[in-house]
Amino acid sequence: HMEENLRRAKKGDLKVSIHRMEMERIRYVLSSYLRCRLMKIEKFFPHILEKEKTSHEGELSSLSPEELVFAKQYMANTETYLKNVALKHMPPNLQTVDLLRSVPKPDLDSYVFLRVKERQENILVEPETDEQRDYVIDLEEGSQHLIRYKTIAPLVASGAVQLI
Repeated sequence: HMEENLRRAKKGDLKVSIHRMEMERIRYVLSSYLRCRLMKIEKFFPHILEKEKTSHEGELSSLSPEELVFAKQYMANTETYLKNVALKHMPPNLQTVDLLRSVPKPDLDSYVFLRVKERQENILVEPETDEQRDYVIDLEEGSQHLIRYKTIAPLVASGAVQLI
């Protein structure tokens, strides 16, 4: 839409340079977001693909179709590289590698920022230490929180909360 506005705008108009700058900002933010997603896929690809295999029919995938193709190709390329460079020079009993055990798992205990899209009641928050008790919170629509990812992972999958 903005590109169409730029084509119709008069040359030398101040709005043109502002629109062009805004388009470049949007492109930068989107490409940065996509780079971040690809880096996470590269870092945790065996676990991501395992999760995709075990997900139930009808569940929303956390990957786009293009990202899924990328993850599968990345895994195939990694396995091929390992076989061609290192594994073929190893004794026969060591020529296999379990990537699920070799690649570190994502840290689900890390804290994330989120925005609540739909009111949620009675969310059980796990304690940081054993001395604290479990407690339950309500998440109001539009509110923002910093919570351990493991606690709200099902809400992210359902779309009730959005990571920010």
